[in-house]
Amino acid sequence: MNIKMTNKIEFLNTPSKENPFLVISKHSGLPTAPLSAQDTNNALYLAAQTFPEILSVNGKKEIEHGLIHRIDTVTEGLILIATTQNAYENFINQQKNNNFTKFYTAICQKNQNKKEGFPDFPQPNIFCQNEFKIQSYFRYFGQGRKEVRPVPIDSLNKTQQKKVEGTSIYTTNVKIISEQNDTVKVECNITKGFKHQVRCHLCWANLPIKNDPVYNQNAEKSEQIKFYASKLQFLHPITNQIITFQKDF
Repeated sequence: MNIKMTNKIEFLNTPSKENPFLVISKHSGLPTAPLSAQDTNNALYLAAQTFPEILSVNGKKEIEHGLIHRIDTVTEGLILIATTQNAYENFINQQKNNNFTKFYTAICQKNQNKKEGFPDFPQPNIFCQNEFKIQSYFRYFGQGRKEVRPVPIDSLNKTQQKKVEGTSIYTTNVKIISEQNDTVKVECNITKGFKHQVRCHLCWANLPIKNDPVYNQNAEKSEQIKFYASKLQFLHPITNQIITFQKDF
């Protein structure tokens, strides 16, 4: 069932006893989650106005309730929200066990100059393949830790070890969908995410996303980023069957 609400979010299903979760699509510019209990300008708050059972779930952060994951404010696309505590715990375990996959569609620009702080990309012939993976550790970068930078997994010296956030290796799987002149359309998927992971990894591979205000130095600041959270795949919290929600952008 597809129900539209205002001009900021759209419901892709209706929660029920048999399906204790909600998938929504939010527009670019709308934050996923509130910054405080009084914050009403976010996708979670808007969803809870129609489905208040979201608010009965105790999440990792009290104000985030049944929210399973976030997408960047500039990103348009799909978000999963649990509507019962049991479903929430199930989805969190799926994330830990890599059974929750997020897919992104992006329009990228070839061979743009990378921003400061990026190491050399370790796979120079990557465009000979239609499918490839990008792996790294991550570190925060710049004033206010508003950006991130990849740290290659095979060149972690003592100085870099001090900067790396945790010990996890993050993988972005990339599939080239089409190419036209200097633009490339790709589909990416991840099961474990870090802040700006896909956007940063694509920039590192000389494929910055068109109009990315952070990782593309040639971005048109007045234009929307060409990056979409286009599909979610996970196990149904009751039946354990694989289910997929997808939206074309």
